[in-house]
Amino acid sequence: MTRTATESLISRYYAAFNAADPAGMLACVTDDVEHRVNEGGIRRGRALFAEFCAHMGVSYRETLHDIVVFATEDGSRGAAEFVVHGEYLQTDPGLPPAHGQRYMLPAGAFFDIREGRIARITTFYNLADWVRQVSA
Repeated sequence: MTRTATESLISRYYAAFNAADPAGMLACVTDDVEHRVNEGGIRRGRALFAEFCAHMGVSYRETLHDIVVFATEDGSRGAAEFVVHGEYLQTDPGLPPAHGQRYMLPAGAFFDIREGRIARITTFYNLADWVRQVSA
């Protein structure tokens, strides 16, 4: 892939995220996608990624703003920086109780691209900042 194609793929992925369209997100990833979440485990495979997307849609309402996408010249890797604007809807186990708290959180992600799809997503954000915001 080219830099432009990778940037377009990542932009489509985030457009689907912002549209609350998990099927659109899943269309952008490989069958064996590796999803690495900040301070969490690694999900491997489209089925586990789909479960994660479904869970997120119930527990959180999020949109990403100020998205900036980067890619290597050969298109094999990419990154994105953005600000998450969210609402905490349903308590996640091990996290503070949810009651509709709003939060705004800078975040970023790194991607490996294979055969025109996202093969790895690694997401980073400041979990302590998020906990502080939803606990206030």
